[in-house]
Amino acid sequence: MATSSDPVLKPLFKEYQFDGLVGPTHNYGGLSVGNLASQKHRGKISNPKLAALEGLAKAKFVHDLGVGQALLPPQFRPSLRALRTLGFAGSDEEILSKAASTQSGIFLRLVSSAASMWAANAATVAPSSDTEDGRLHILTANLSSMFHRSIEADQTKKVLKKIFSDAKYFQVHDPLPSAGGHFSDEGAANHLRLHTSKGTVHLFAWGRSAWLPRNTALKMPKKHPARQTLEASEAVARILQIKSAKVLFPKQLPESLDAGAFHSDVLAVSHLNTLLIHERAFEDQIKLLRDLRRLLGEELEVIEARTKELSLNDAVQAYPFNSQILSLDSNKKMVILAPEDSRKNVKTRKFFDRIVSSKKNSIDAVHYLSVRQSMQNGGGPACLRLRVAMTEDERSSIRARVFLSDQIYEPLVRWVEKFYRDRLEADDLEDPKLARESMQALDELTQILELENIYEFQS
Repeated sequence: MATSSDPVLKPLFKEYQFDGLVGPTHNYGGLSVGNLASQKHRGKISNPKLAALEGLAKAKFVHDLGVGQALLPPQFRPSLRALRTLGFAGSDEEILSKAASTQSGIFLRLVSSAASMWAANAATVAPSSDTEDGRLHILTANLSSMFHRSIEADQTKKVLKKIFSDAKYFQVHDPLPSAGGHFSDEGAANHLRLHTSKGTVHLFAWGRSAWLPRNTALKMPKKHPARQTLEASEAVARILQIKSAKVLFPKQLPESLDAGAFHSDVLAVSHLNTLLIHERAFEDQIKLLRDLRRLLGEELEVIEARTKELSLNDAVQAYPFNSQILSLDSNKKMVILAPEDSRKNVKTRKFFDRIVSSKKNSIDAVHYLSVRQSMQNGGGPACLRLRVAMTEDERSSIRARVFLSDQIYEPLVRWVEKFYRDRLEADDLEDPKLARESMQALDELTQILELENIYEFQS
């Protein structure tokens, strides 16, 4: 029996990587302005089967390391509902044909994107240890800066509510208002969390402001749009009920946005007490790092790449900061899960070699994995996952079969091989058979994951 002098036992948290499964319509539509890889590969032939298998292989690798791994289902595409909303009428076949022949097929490409695979954009999460009411809070991202992503929000919220359904432990929030782009929210791709024994700090990055006075000296990118607004980041922090003393709002450097770092996770990633960051990630970064050291103490480990060591161009091309930093259950060491592109790039490989050889940080190894199909659309390993730190009680309350295990990995591989095409061109998006194949695939997937009736065509 505990006495008043006994220490209070805190629940143990484990971080789970919720990876977005790649959808059957994975294609290179070139829809993401400011995403250099997306623009470069526009119109190229994609391989949905390979993309999905690469994603599953990455998830299995993480699982085999002993790290918590879960999966999020893809959205149904092409979205016939969105096309009907845009005025296209008739049978499914007629709608697809009309959309394909209108404005060079842009409408069809917009509603056929498999971008929900990048789960880092799905939402922003605050673990129960950090919130006012002691529950885990999830805010669905509105992704209002890009039409093809904005149509994901309703379905994303539905899936998250289905998975995190126990109100005792979780609250899934509606997206921020999207009208006017004032509260443009890109989800966890612009969110960092750092933790030491001294405290916890959340960083909500932003690139533009909707309402700061015009005379404010606010530097803006010249080539590419800034997506996240300060007002959205502030609203996210309020809704997640994060204590105000634990929140910082760093501004993305306009120069880096123009270089292709459209989200902060292109140049910065964190895990527990470790921050991996490029020196050109944020404005006034020297002050930012000084504030973090003041708030988090000597346990904070900052691994910063200087421009002379790693140019912005190399960082954007090879995505070393869009890696996952993972803790191994077996020891206190961490590993980095990086894209194969970072190994092939001489400068990024040397940067990682320096990290592993140093005794000043907890990084023990770097593992390079191929996610080439995702990388060609501008998404690395970190883009493919949404991090959710949970207690065992919170984890046990989830009834859906979304946590990766050896028992469901092979069925998922067979599912991909059964339904996915190994070649997809722009003209294929018009094929009604592709839509039917996608329906059949997703219907079967919900049975594997025990997430029945999450799609509109199932009701």
